[in-house]
Amino acid sequence: MLLLKNMKILILLTTISFLLAAANVQAGPNFVFILADDMGYGDVSHAGGKISTPNLDKLRAQGMRFTDAHTTSSVCTPTRYGILTGRYNWRSRLKKGVLFPPDRSIMDPARKTIAGFLKDRGYRTCVVGKWHLGLNWHMLPRPAKAATGPTKGTCWNIDFSQPPQQGPLKLGFTEDFLFPASLDMAPYLYLRNDRVTAIPTVSKGWNRQGPATPDFEAKNCLIDFARESRSFIKSAAASDSSFFLYLPLTSPHTPIVPSKKWQGKSPLGPYGDFVMETDWVVGQVMQELAEQKVTEDTVLLFTTDNGCSPAAGIPKLISQGHRPNGDWRGHKADIYEGGHRVPFLVQWPAQVPAGSSCDLTVCTTDYFATVADILGVRGRQFPQNAAEDSFSFLAALGNPDLQTPTRPYTIHHSINGS
Repeated sequence: MLLLKNMKILILLTTISFLLAAANVQAGPNFVFILADDMGYGDVSHAGGKISTPNLDKLRAQGMRFTDAHTTSSVCTPTRYGILTGRYNWRSRLKKGVLFPPDRSIMDPARKTIAGFLKDRGYRTCVVGKWHLGLNWHMLPRPAKAATGPTKGTCWNIDFSQPPQQGPLKLGFTEDFLFPASLDMAPYLYLRNDRVTAIPTVSKGWNRQGPATPDFEAKNCLIDFARESRSFIKSAAASDSSFFLYLPLTSPHTPIVPSKKWQGKSPLGPYGDFVMETDWVVGQVMQELAEQKVTEDTVLLFTTDNGCSPAAGIPKLISQGHRPNGDWRGHKADIYEGGHRVPFLVQWPAQVPAGSSCDLTVCTTDYFATVADILGVRGRQFPQNAAEDSFSFLAALGNPDLQTPTRPYTIHHSINGS
């Protein structure tokens, strides 16, 4: 009897210890990372831009602006790789350019992502938006036939009836709502939790025709992403878990297709309209955080994947008094600063002084180490084989006048790998 009683006590103590440990790993703040697509350093109005961005201006007023922030690459796929892994993109197999569906994923499941790191600590982790890291689709032996339009192109070889072999759920995310790549690349459809929401039966596309679901409209993407983001925040805030939302937008990358509500809003034309709608999405996220009363304990970061693209019509914008890449030379795809110097805003009311600025150099790869530092994971506790190019800027968040560099150097490359 005594042995049985002792066993019961041991089981009870073990259970209590487990529950306490679970509570501890969930005790950190929430994290939200919003990534615009092809939006330049000077596209925000608080940096002197002529496009109205009231929500980003509010984010800047309530948080910290980093004036010397950079991406590792001046194009889409590599920057996204660096954010999620904390590694320079040239360490992957992609040495130049970007992925084109159905290219295979450049993500290594053996390496921890920021999502996996947070999932291990009890977080709900969600990605809503543009993936563009490859999905490892199952392929058909011969192309399927579209109900309408041409079937030329390898994307018709994708077996859409099966989930891709390496979606976000295999890389640390607990849920997702995705567009597979850039908005000018087929297939034109959404995935929810690594499964297409509908089988594509028609061919569509702005300049690259390919498989599409009949009801997919590029102009509705931002509306859909805002809705899904708000839904996730509301659900996560009601649960006992802290949460991480990664929100990589498809805008203002081509096709420049603001939704009907935003058309004609900016005197600078469709590009200005699209930037304004991008700003609106940021406002939707901020509004939901406020409604769920989690703003105070949420680290909200906004940045972009590279500089403004020539497709935006940069010379015309400059003639109208708007310099989308600020005073920096170059643009998207360039090695010059206009290609990789980006807006970078952080709001965390519990820790970050409102309206502050920091001139220290930071990089998008630094997100992983900074999140880990916030959670007190350092040194030997830090995941092995992960984030070797990530340097925490937590010290700067609490001290905008910090003079000690947070990273020793930064390496960039252009679209051709140079």
